[in-house]
This record gives sequence, structure tokens and C-alpha cells, in this order.
Amino acid sequence: MKVLVIGGGGREHALAWKLNQSPKVHKVYVAPGNGGTALDSRLINVPITDVKALREWAQAEKIGLSVVGPEAPLAAGVVDEFRAHGLRVFGPTKAAAQLESSKAFSKAFMKRHGIPTAEYESFTDAALAHAYVDAKGAPIVVKADGLAAGKGVVVAMTAAEAHEAIDFMLLDNKLGVVHNDGGARVVIEEFLQGEEASFIVLCDGKNVTALATSQDHKRLLDGDEGPNTGGMGAYSPAPVVTADVHARAMREIILPTIRGMEKDGIPYTGFLYAGLMIDAQGRPKTLEFNCRMGDPETQPIMMRLKSDLSDVLSAAVDVKLDQVELQWDRRTALGVVMAAHGYPMNPRKGDVITGLPAEADDAVVFHAGTELKDGEVRVTGGRVLCVTALADSVKLAQQRVYEVAAGIHFDGAQYRRDIGYRALKS
Repeated sequence: MKVLVIGGGGREHALAWKLNQSPKVHKVYVAPGNGGTALDSRLINVPITDVKALREWAQAEKIGLSVVGPEAPLAAGVVDEFRAHGLRVFGPTKAAAQLESSKAFSKAFMKRHGIPTAEYESFTDAALAHAYVDAKGAPIVVKADGLAAGKGVVVAMTAAEAHEAIDFMLLDNKLGVVHNDGGARVVIEEFLQGEEASFIVLCDGKNVTALATSQDHKRLLDGDEGPNTGGMGAYSPAPVVTADVHARAMREIILPTIRGMEKDGIPYTGFLYAGLMIDAQGRPKTLEFNCRMGDPETQPIMMRLKSDLSDVLSAAVDVKLDQVELQWDRRTALGVVMAAHGYPMNPRKGDVITGLPAEADDAVVFHAGTELKDGEVRVTGGRVLCVTALADSVKLAQQRVYEVAAGIHFDGAQYRRDIGYRALKS
């Protein structure tokens, strides 16, 4: 079988890497791919991003299975386009992907179906948004209603930060948000206390299978300081997701979401990522939904997955997820993101990357913002690499990752030195 992974980030590199391990997969294509997938002789980059052109290429190549990685092609309706022409594809439709592409849609959906989340209001008028912040005070959370590559959330610890975020999102659009119909909008919601975790499942429209638990680190600097980012590192499993928390998340959040989407006439298929805030009593609330796997959570999760990913995705496309039981490596996987100079606001492009190691059984460097040009790997985006390792404990996985990262060089490289610290504390 030929398989197509749609996207060009670290998540897609990890999915392609895992799919390539299947004896049932003959070729793995990545569209458009990145420098890491270009370096890997087992993977083939396809320089197409237009939805219709990609569908035509997939038909001509007789692609047996496609999986969509990032949010932009989902919001553009790539799943609808592929399905309309008889292609087997795993991902949500454009309508279902509104759970991520529109924060306003998502919050209204959760309110309608009784799914636990933060109190909120949405605004298109900056003056009204500023007045709401003045009335509520800080800390408070400001979210852009649109696609923002993981950077459209500001956790404002002061009212001044909240006001600045409102102006960024509604007036200046300094975060580069792709607005939904109706123009710029923000969702402003209460600040929730607790510990975050990433709860990611596969859905086939009827059945749900949970992936291994994971925890992301959103802040740029050690100790969860600095600005929010798309994610600076992750590890799996996440001790904060106890058996009780797992059961509650499935019962109170995931299953009501799938049933609610079905009830609303928008059956949900694909990866569903619930960002959870878990309070001191172990009660989870939904921070947000993503209609895809997380990045960088995908990298450690794929390192731990022992099952054949092509079998799992095929079962999901055929509405047979109830027949699948996933097998996991008992070890801890941990990934550290190496980011570009100036990330997250003004990442610098063009820096040459050296010291990339060969793939090892216990350590893989997944590429995100890179390209292979004239024999050199160069930086093309904010989050550049995710150095990922497997080991018998969080501490050992940390040691292995930072040992590998220390040998990789590009000017201005920045990365956190404490990924996994919450797991060590627990």
C-alpha cells in the first residue's frame, strides 16, 4: 500500500516515520514534507499544498491511505475533497474541524452539550473586549478565533497583557491569525488553575480509542516562564492523567463530544486532541480542542507506539476502531524542541543546521521548520527540530535527549533544559 501524510511539520515527520515501519506499507509520501523527510531515503516529499492538486496527484498515484497532520488543510476541506473522489483518508471534515478552527464554535458547542470548560465570552469589538477584561480582571485568557499555528492563546497574568493581546488579535493581527468568516474575533475566558495534559484519541465517527497520555510544555522558558508557544517539548506517559482522570476525561469530555457532534449532524472522524486542565481534585476541564495530533506530543507518542499505525488508521477509516487494541512501549519517551532565534514572535530563517546525528533505536531527531537546500539543512520556521528519546525513566530520557541536543548546532538555537520536570516532581 502507498500512504500519504499531508503536512510538513514535526508531527508529520513522526507519523511518516512510524508508518514506514509497517510491512504493509510500500511507500510513504509526505506533502510537502521538510528537510528531515527529504534526508530520509525511505520517505518521498511531494511539493504540493493545493487541496485539489493534491487530490488529483493521490488519485494518479493510487494512494491507498492518507492521513492529515496539520490544521490548515483540514480547515480548507482536504478530507471532504479526498472522500468526494473515493480516496481513503483519515481526518475530520471541514465542518467537524471547526472544533479547532473556530474557538467561538467550540465554546458554544461545549456549552450546548454540557462539556466542562472555562466560563467565556466572545467579541469582535475591541472596546467591548477591553471592557470585559476591566470587569473580570486578571489573570485571564485571550484566544484568537481562527488558525494561529498554536500561538493564538495569551495567558495574561495582568490586565495590561490582556489588553495588549486583544489589540494584537483584533486590530493589528501581529500573530498572523487566519480569521474565520465574519473577520477578527477573540474568545476571552476565565483562567483555570491546575496542571495541563494532552488527551488525544482516534475517532471513526462511532468508536473512540485513546492514545498514550502526554504532557506538553507551552511556555518558551524553563519553569514555564516567558511567552506561550506552539510547544517546547513533551513527554509520554503523563503521570497527572491517573486512571481516574482518564476515565473522567473519556466519560465527561471525549464521549459527549463525539455524541454531540453526531447529534449536531457533523460526525467526527480523525484525531481529536482535548487540552485538559486538571485541578487539585483530579477534575478535568477542556481548555481547547485540536482536530489533529499535538506537536510536539506526536513525537514521543509515536516513539512509544508498538502497534502497526497503518492497521490502526485503516481500521479507523473503515469504522472498525472497536476492533483495535493499541500496544505501547512501557518506557518513557521525551521530546525537546529546538527553536529558531527570535521565536515565537520573530523567528529567523536561513541558519544552517549541523551535527544532526544518525537515527538510533532509542533516539530520533524529528524535523519541523527545516529544508534541505544545496546539500545543507536550513531553518525555515520557528520550531525547528524535536529531539526525542526513549528510556526507562523520565530522568534517563532527559539525559539521553539533552546529550543528543548538545551535538546539534545552528545560530541562535534556543531550547528548554527542564522538559519533563513536572513528571519528576510527581
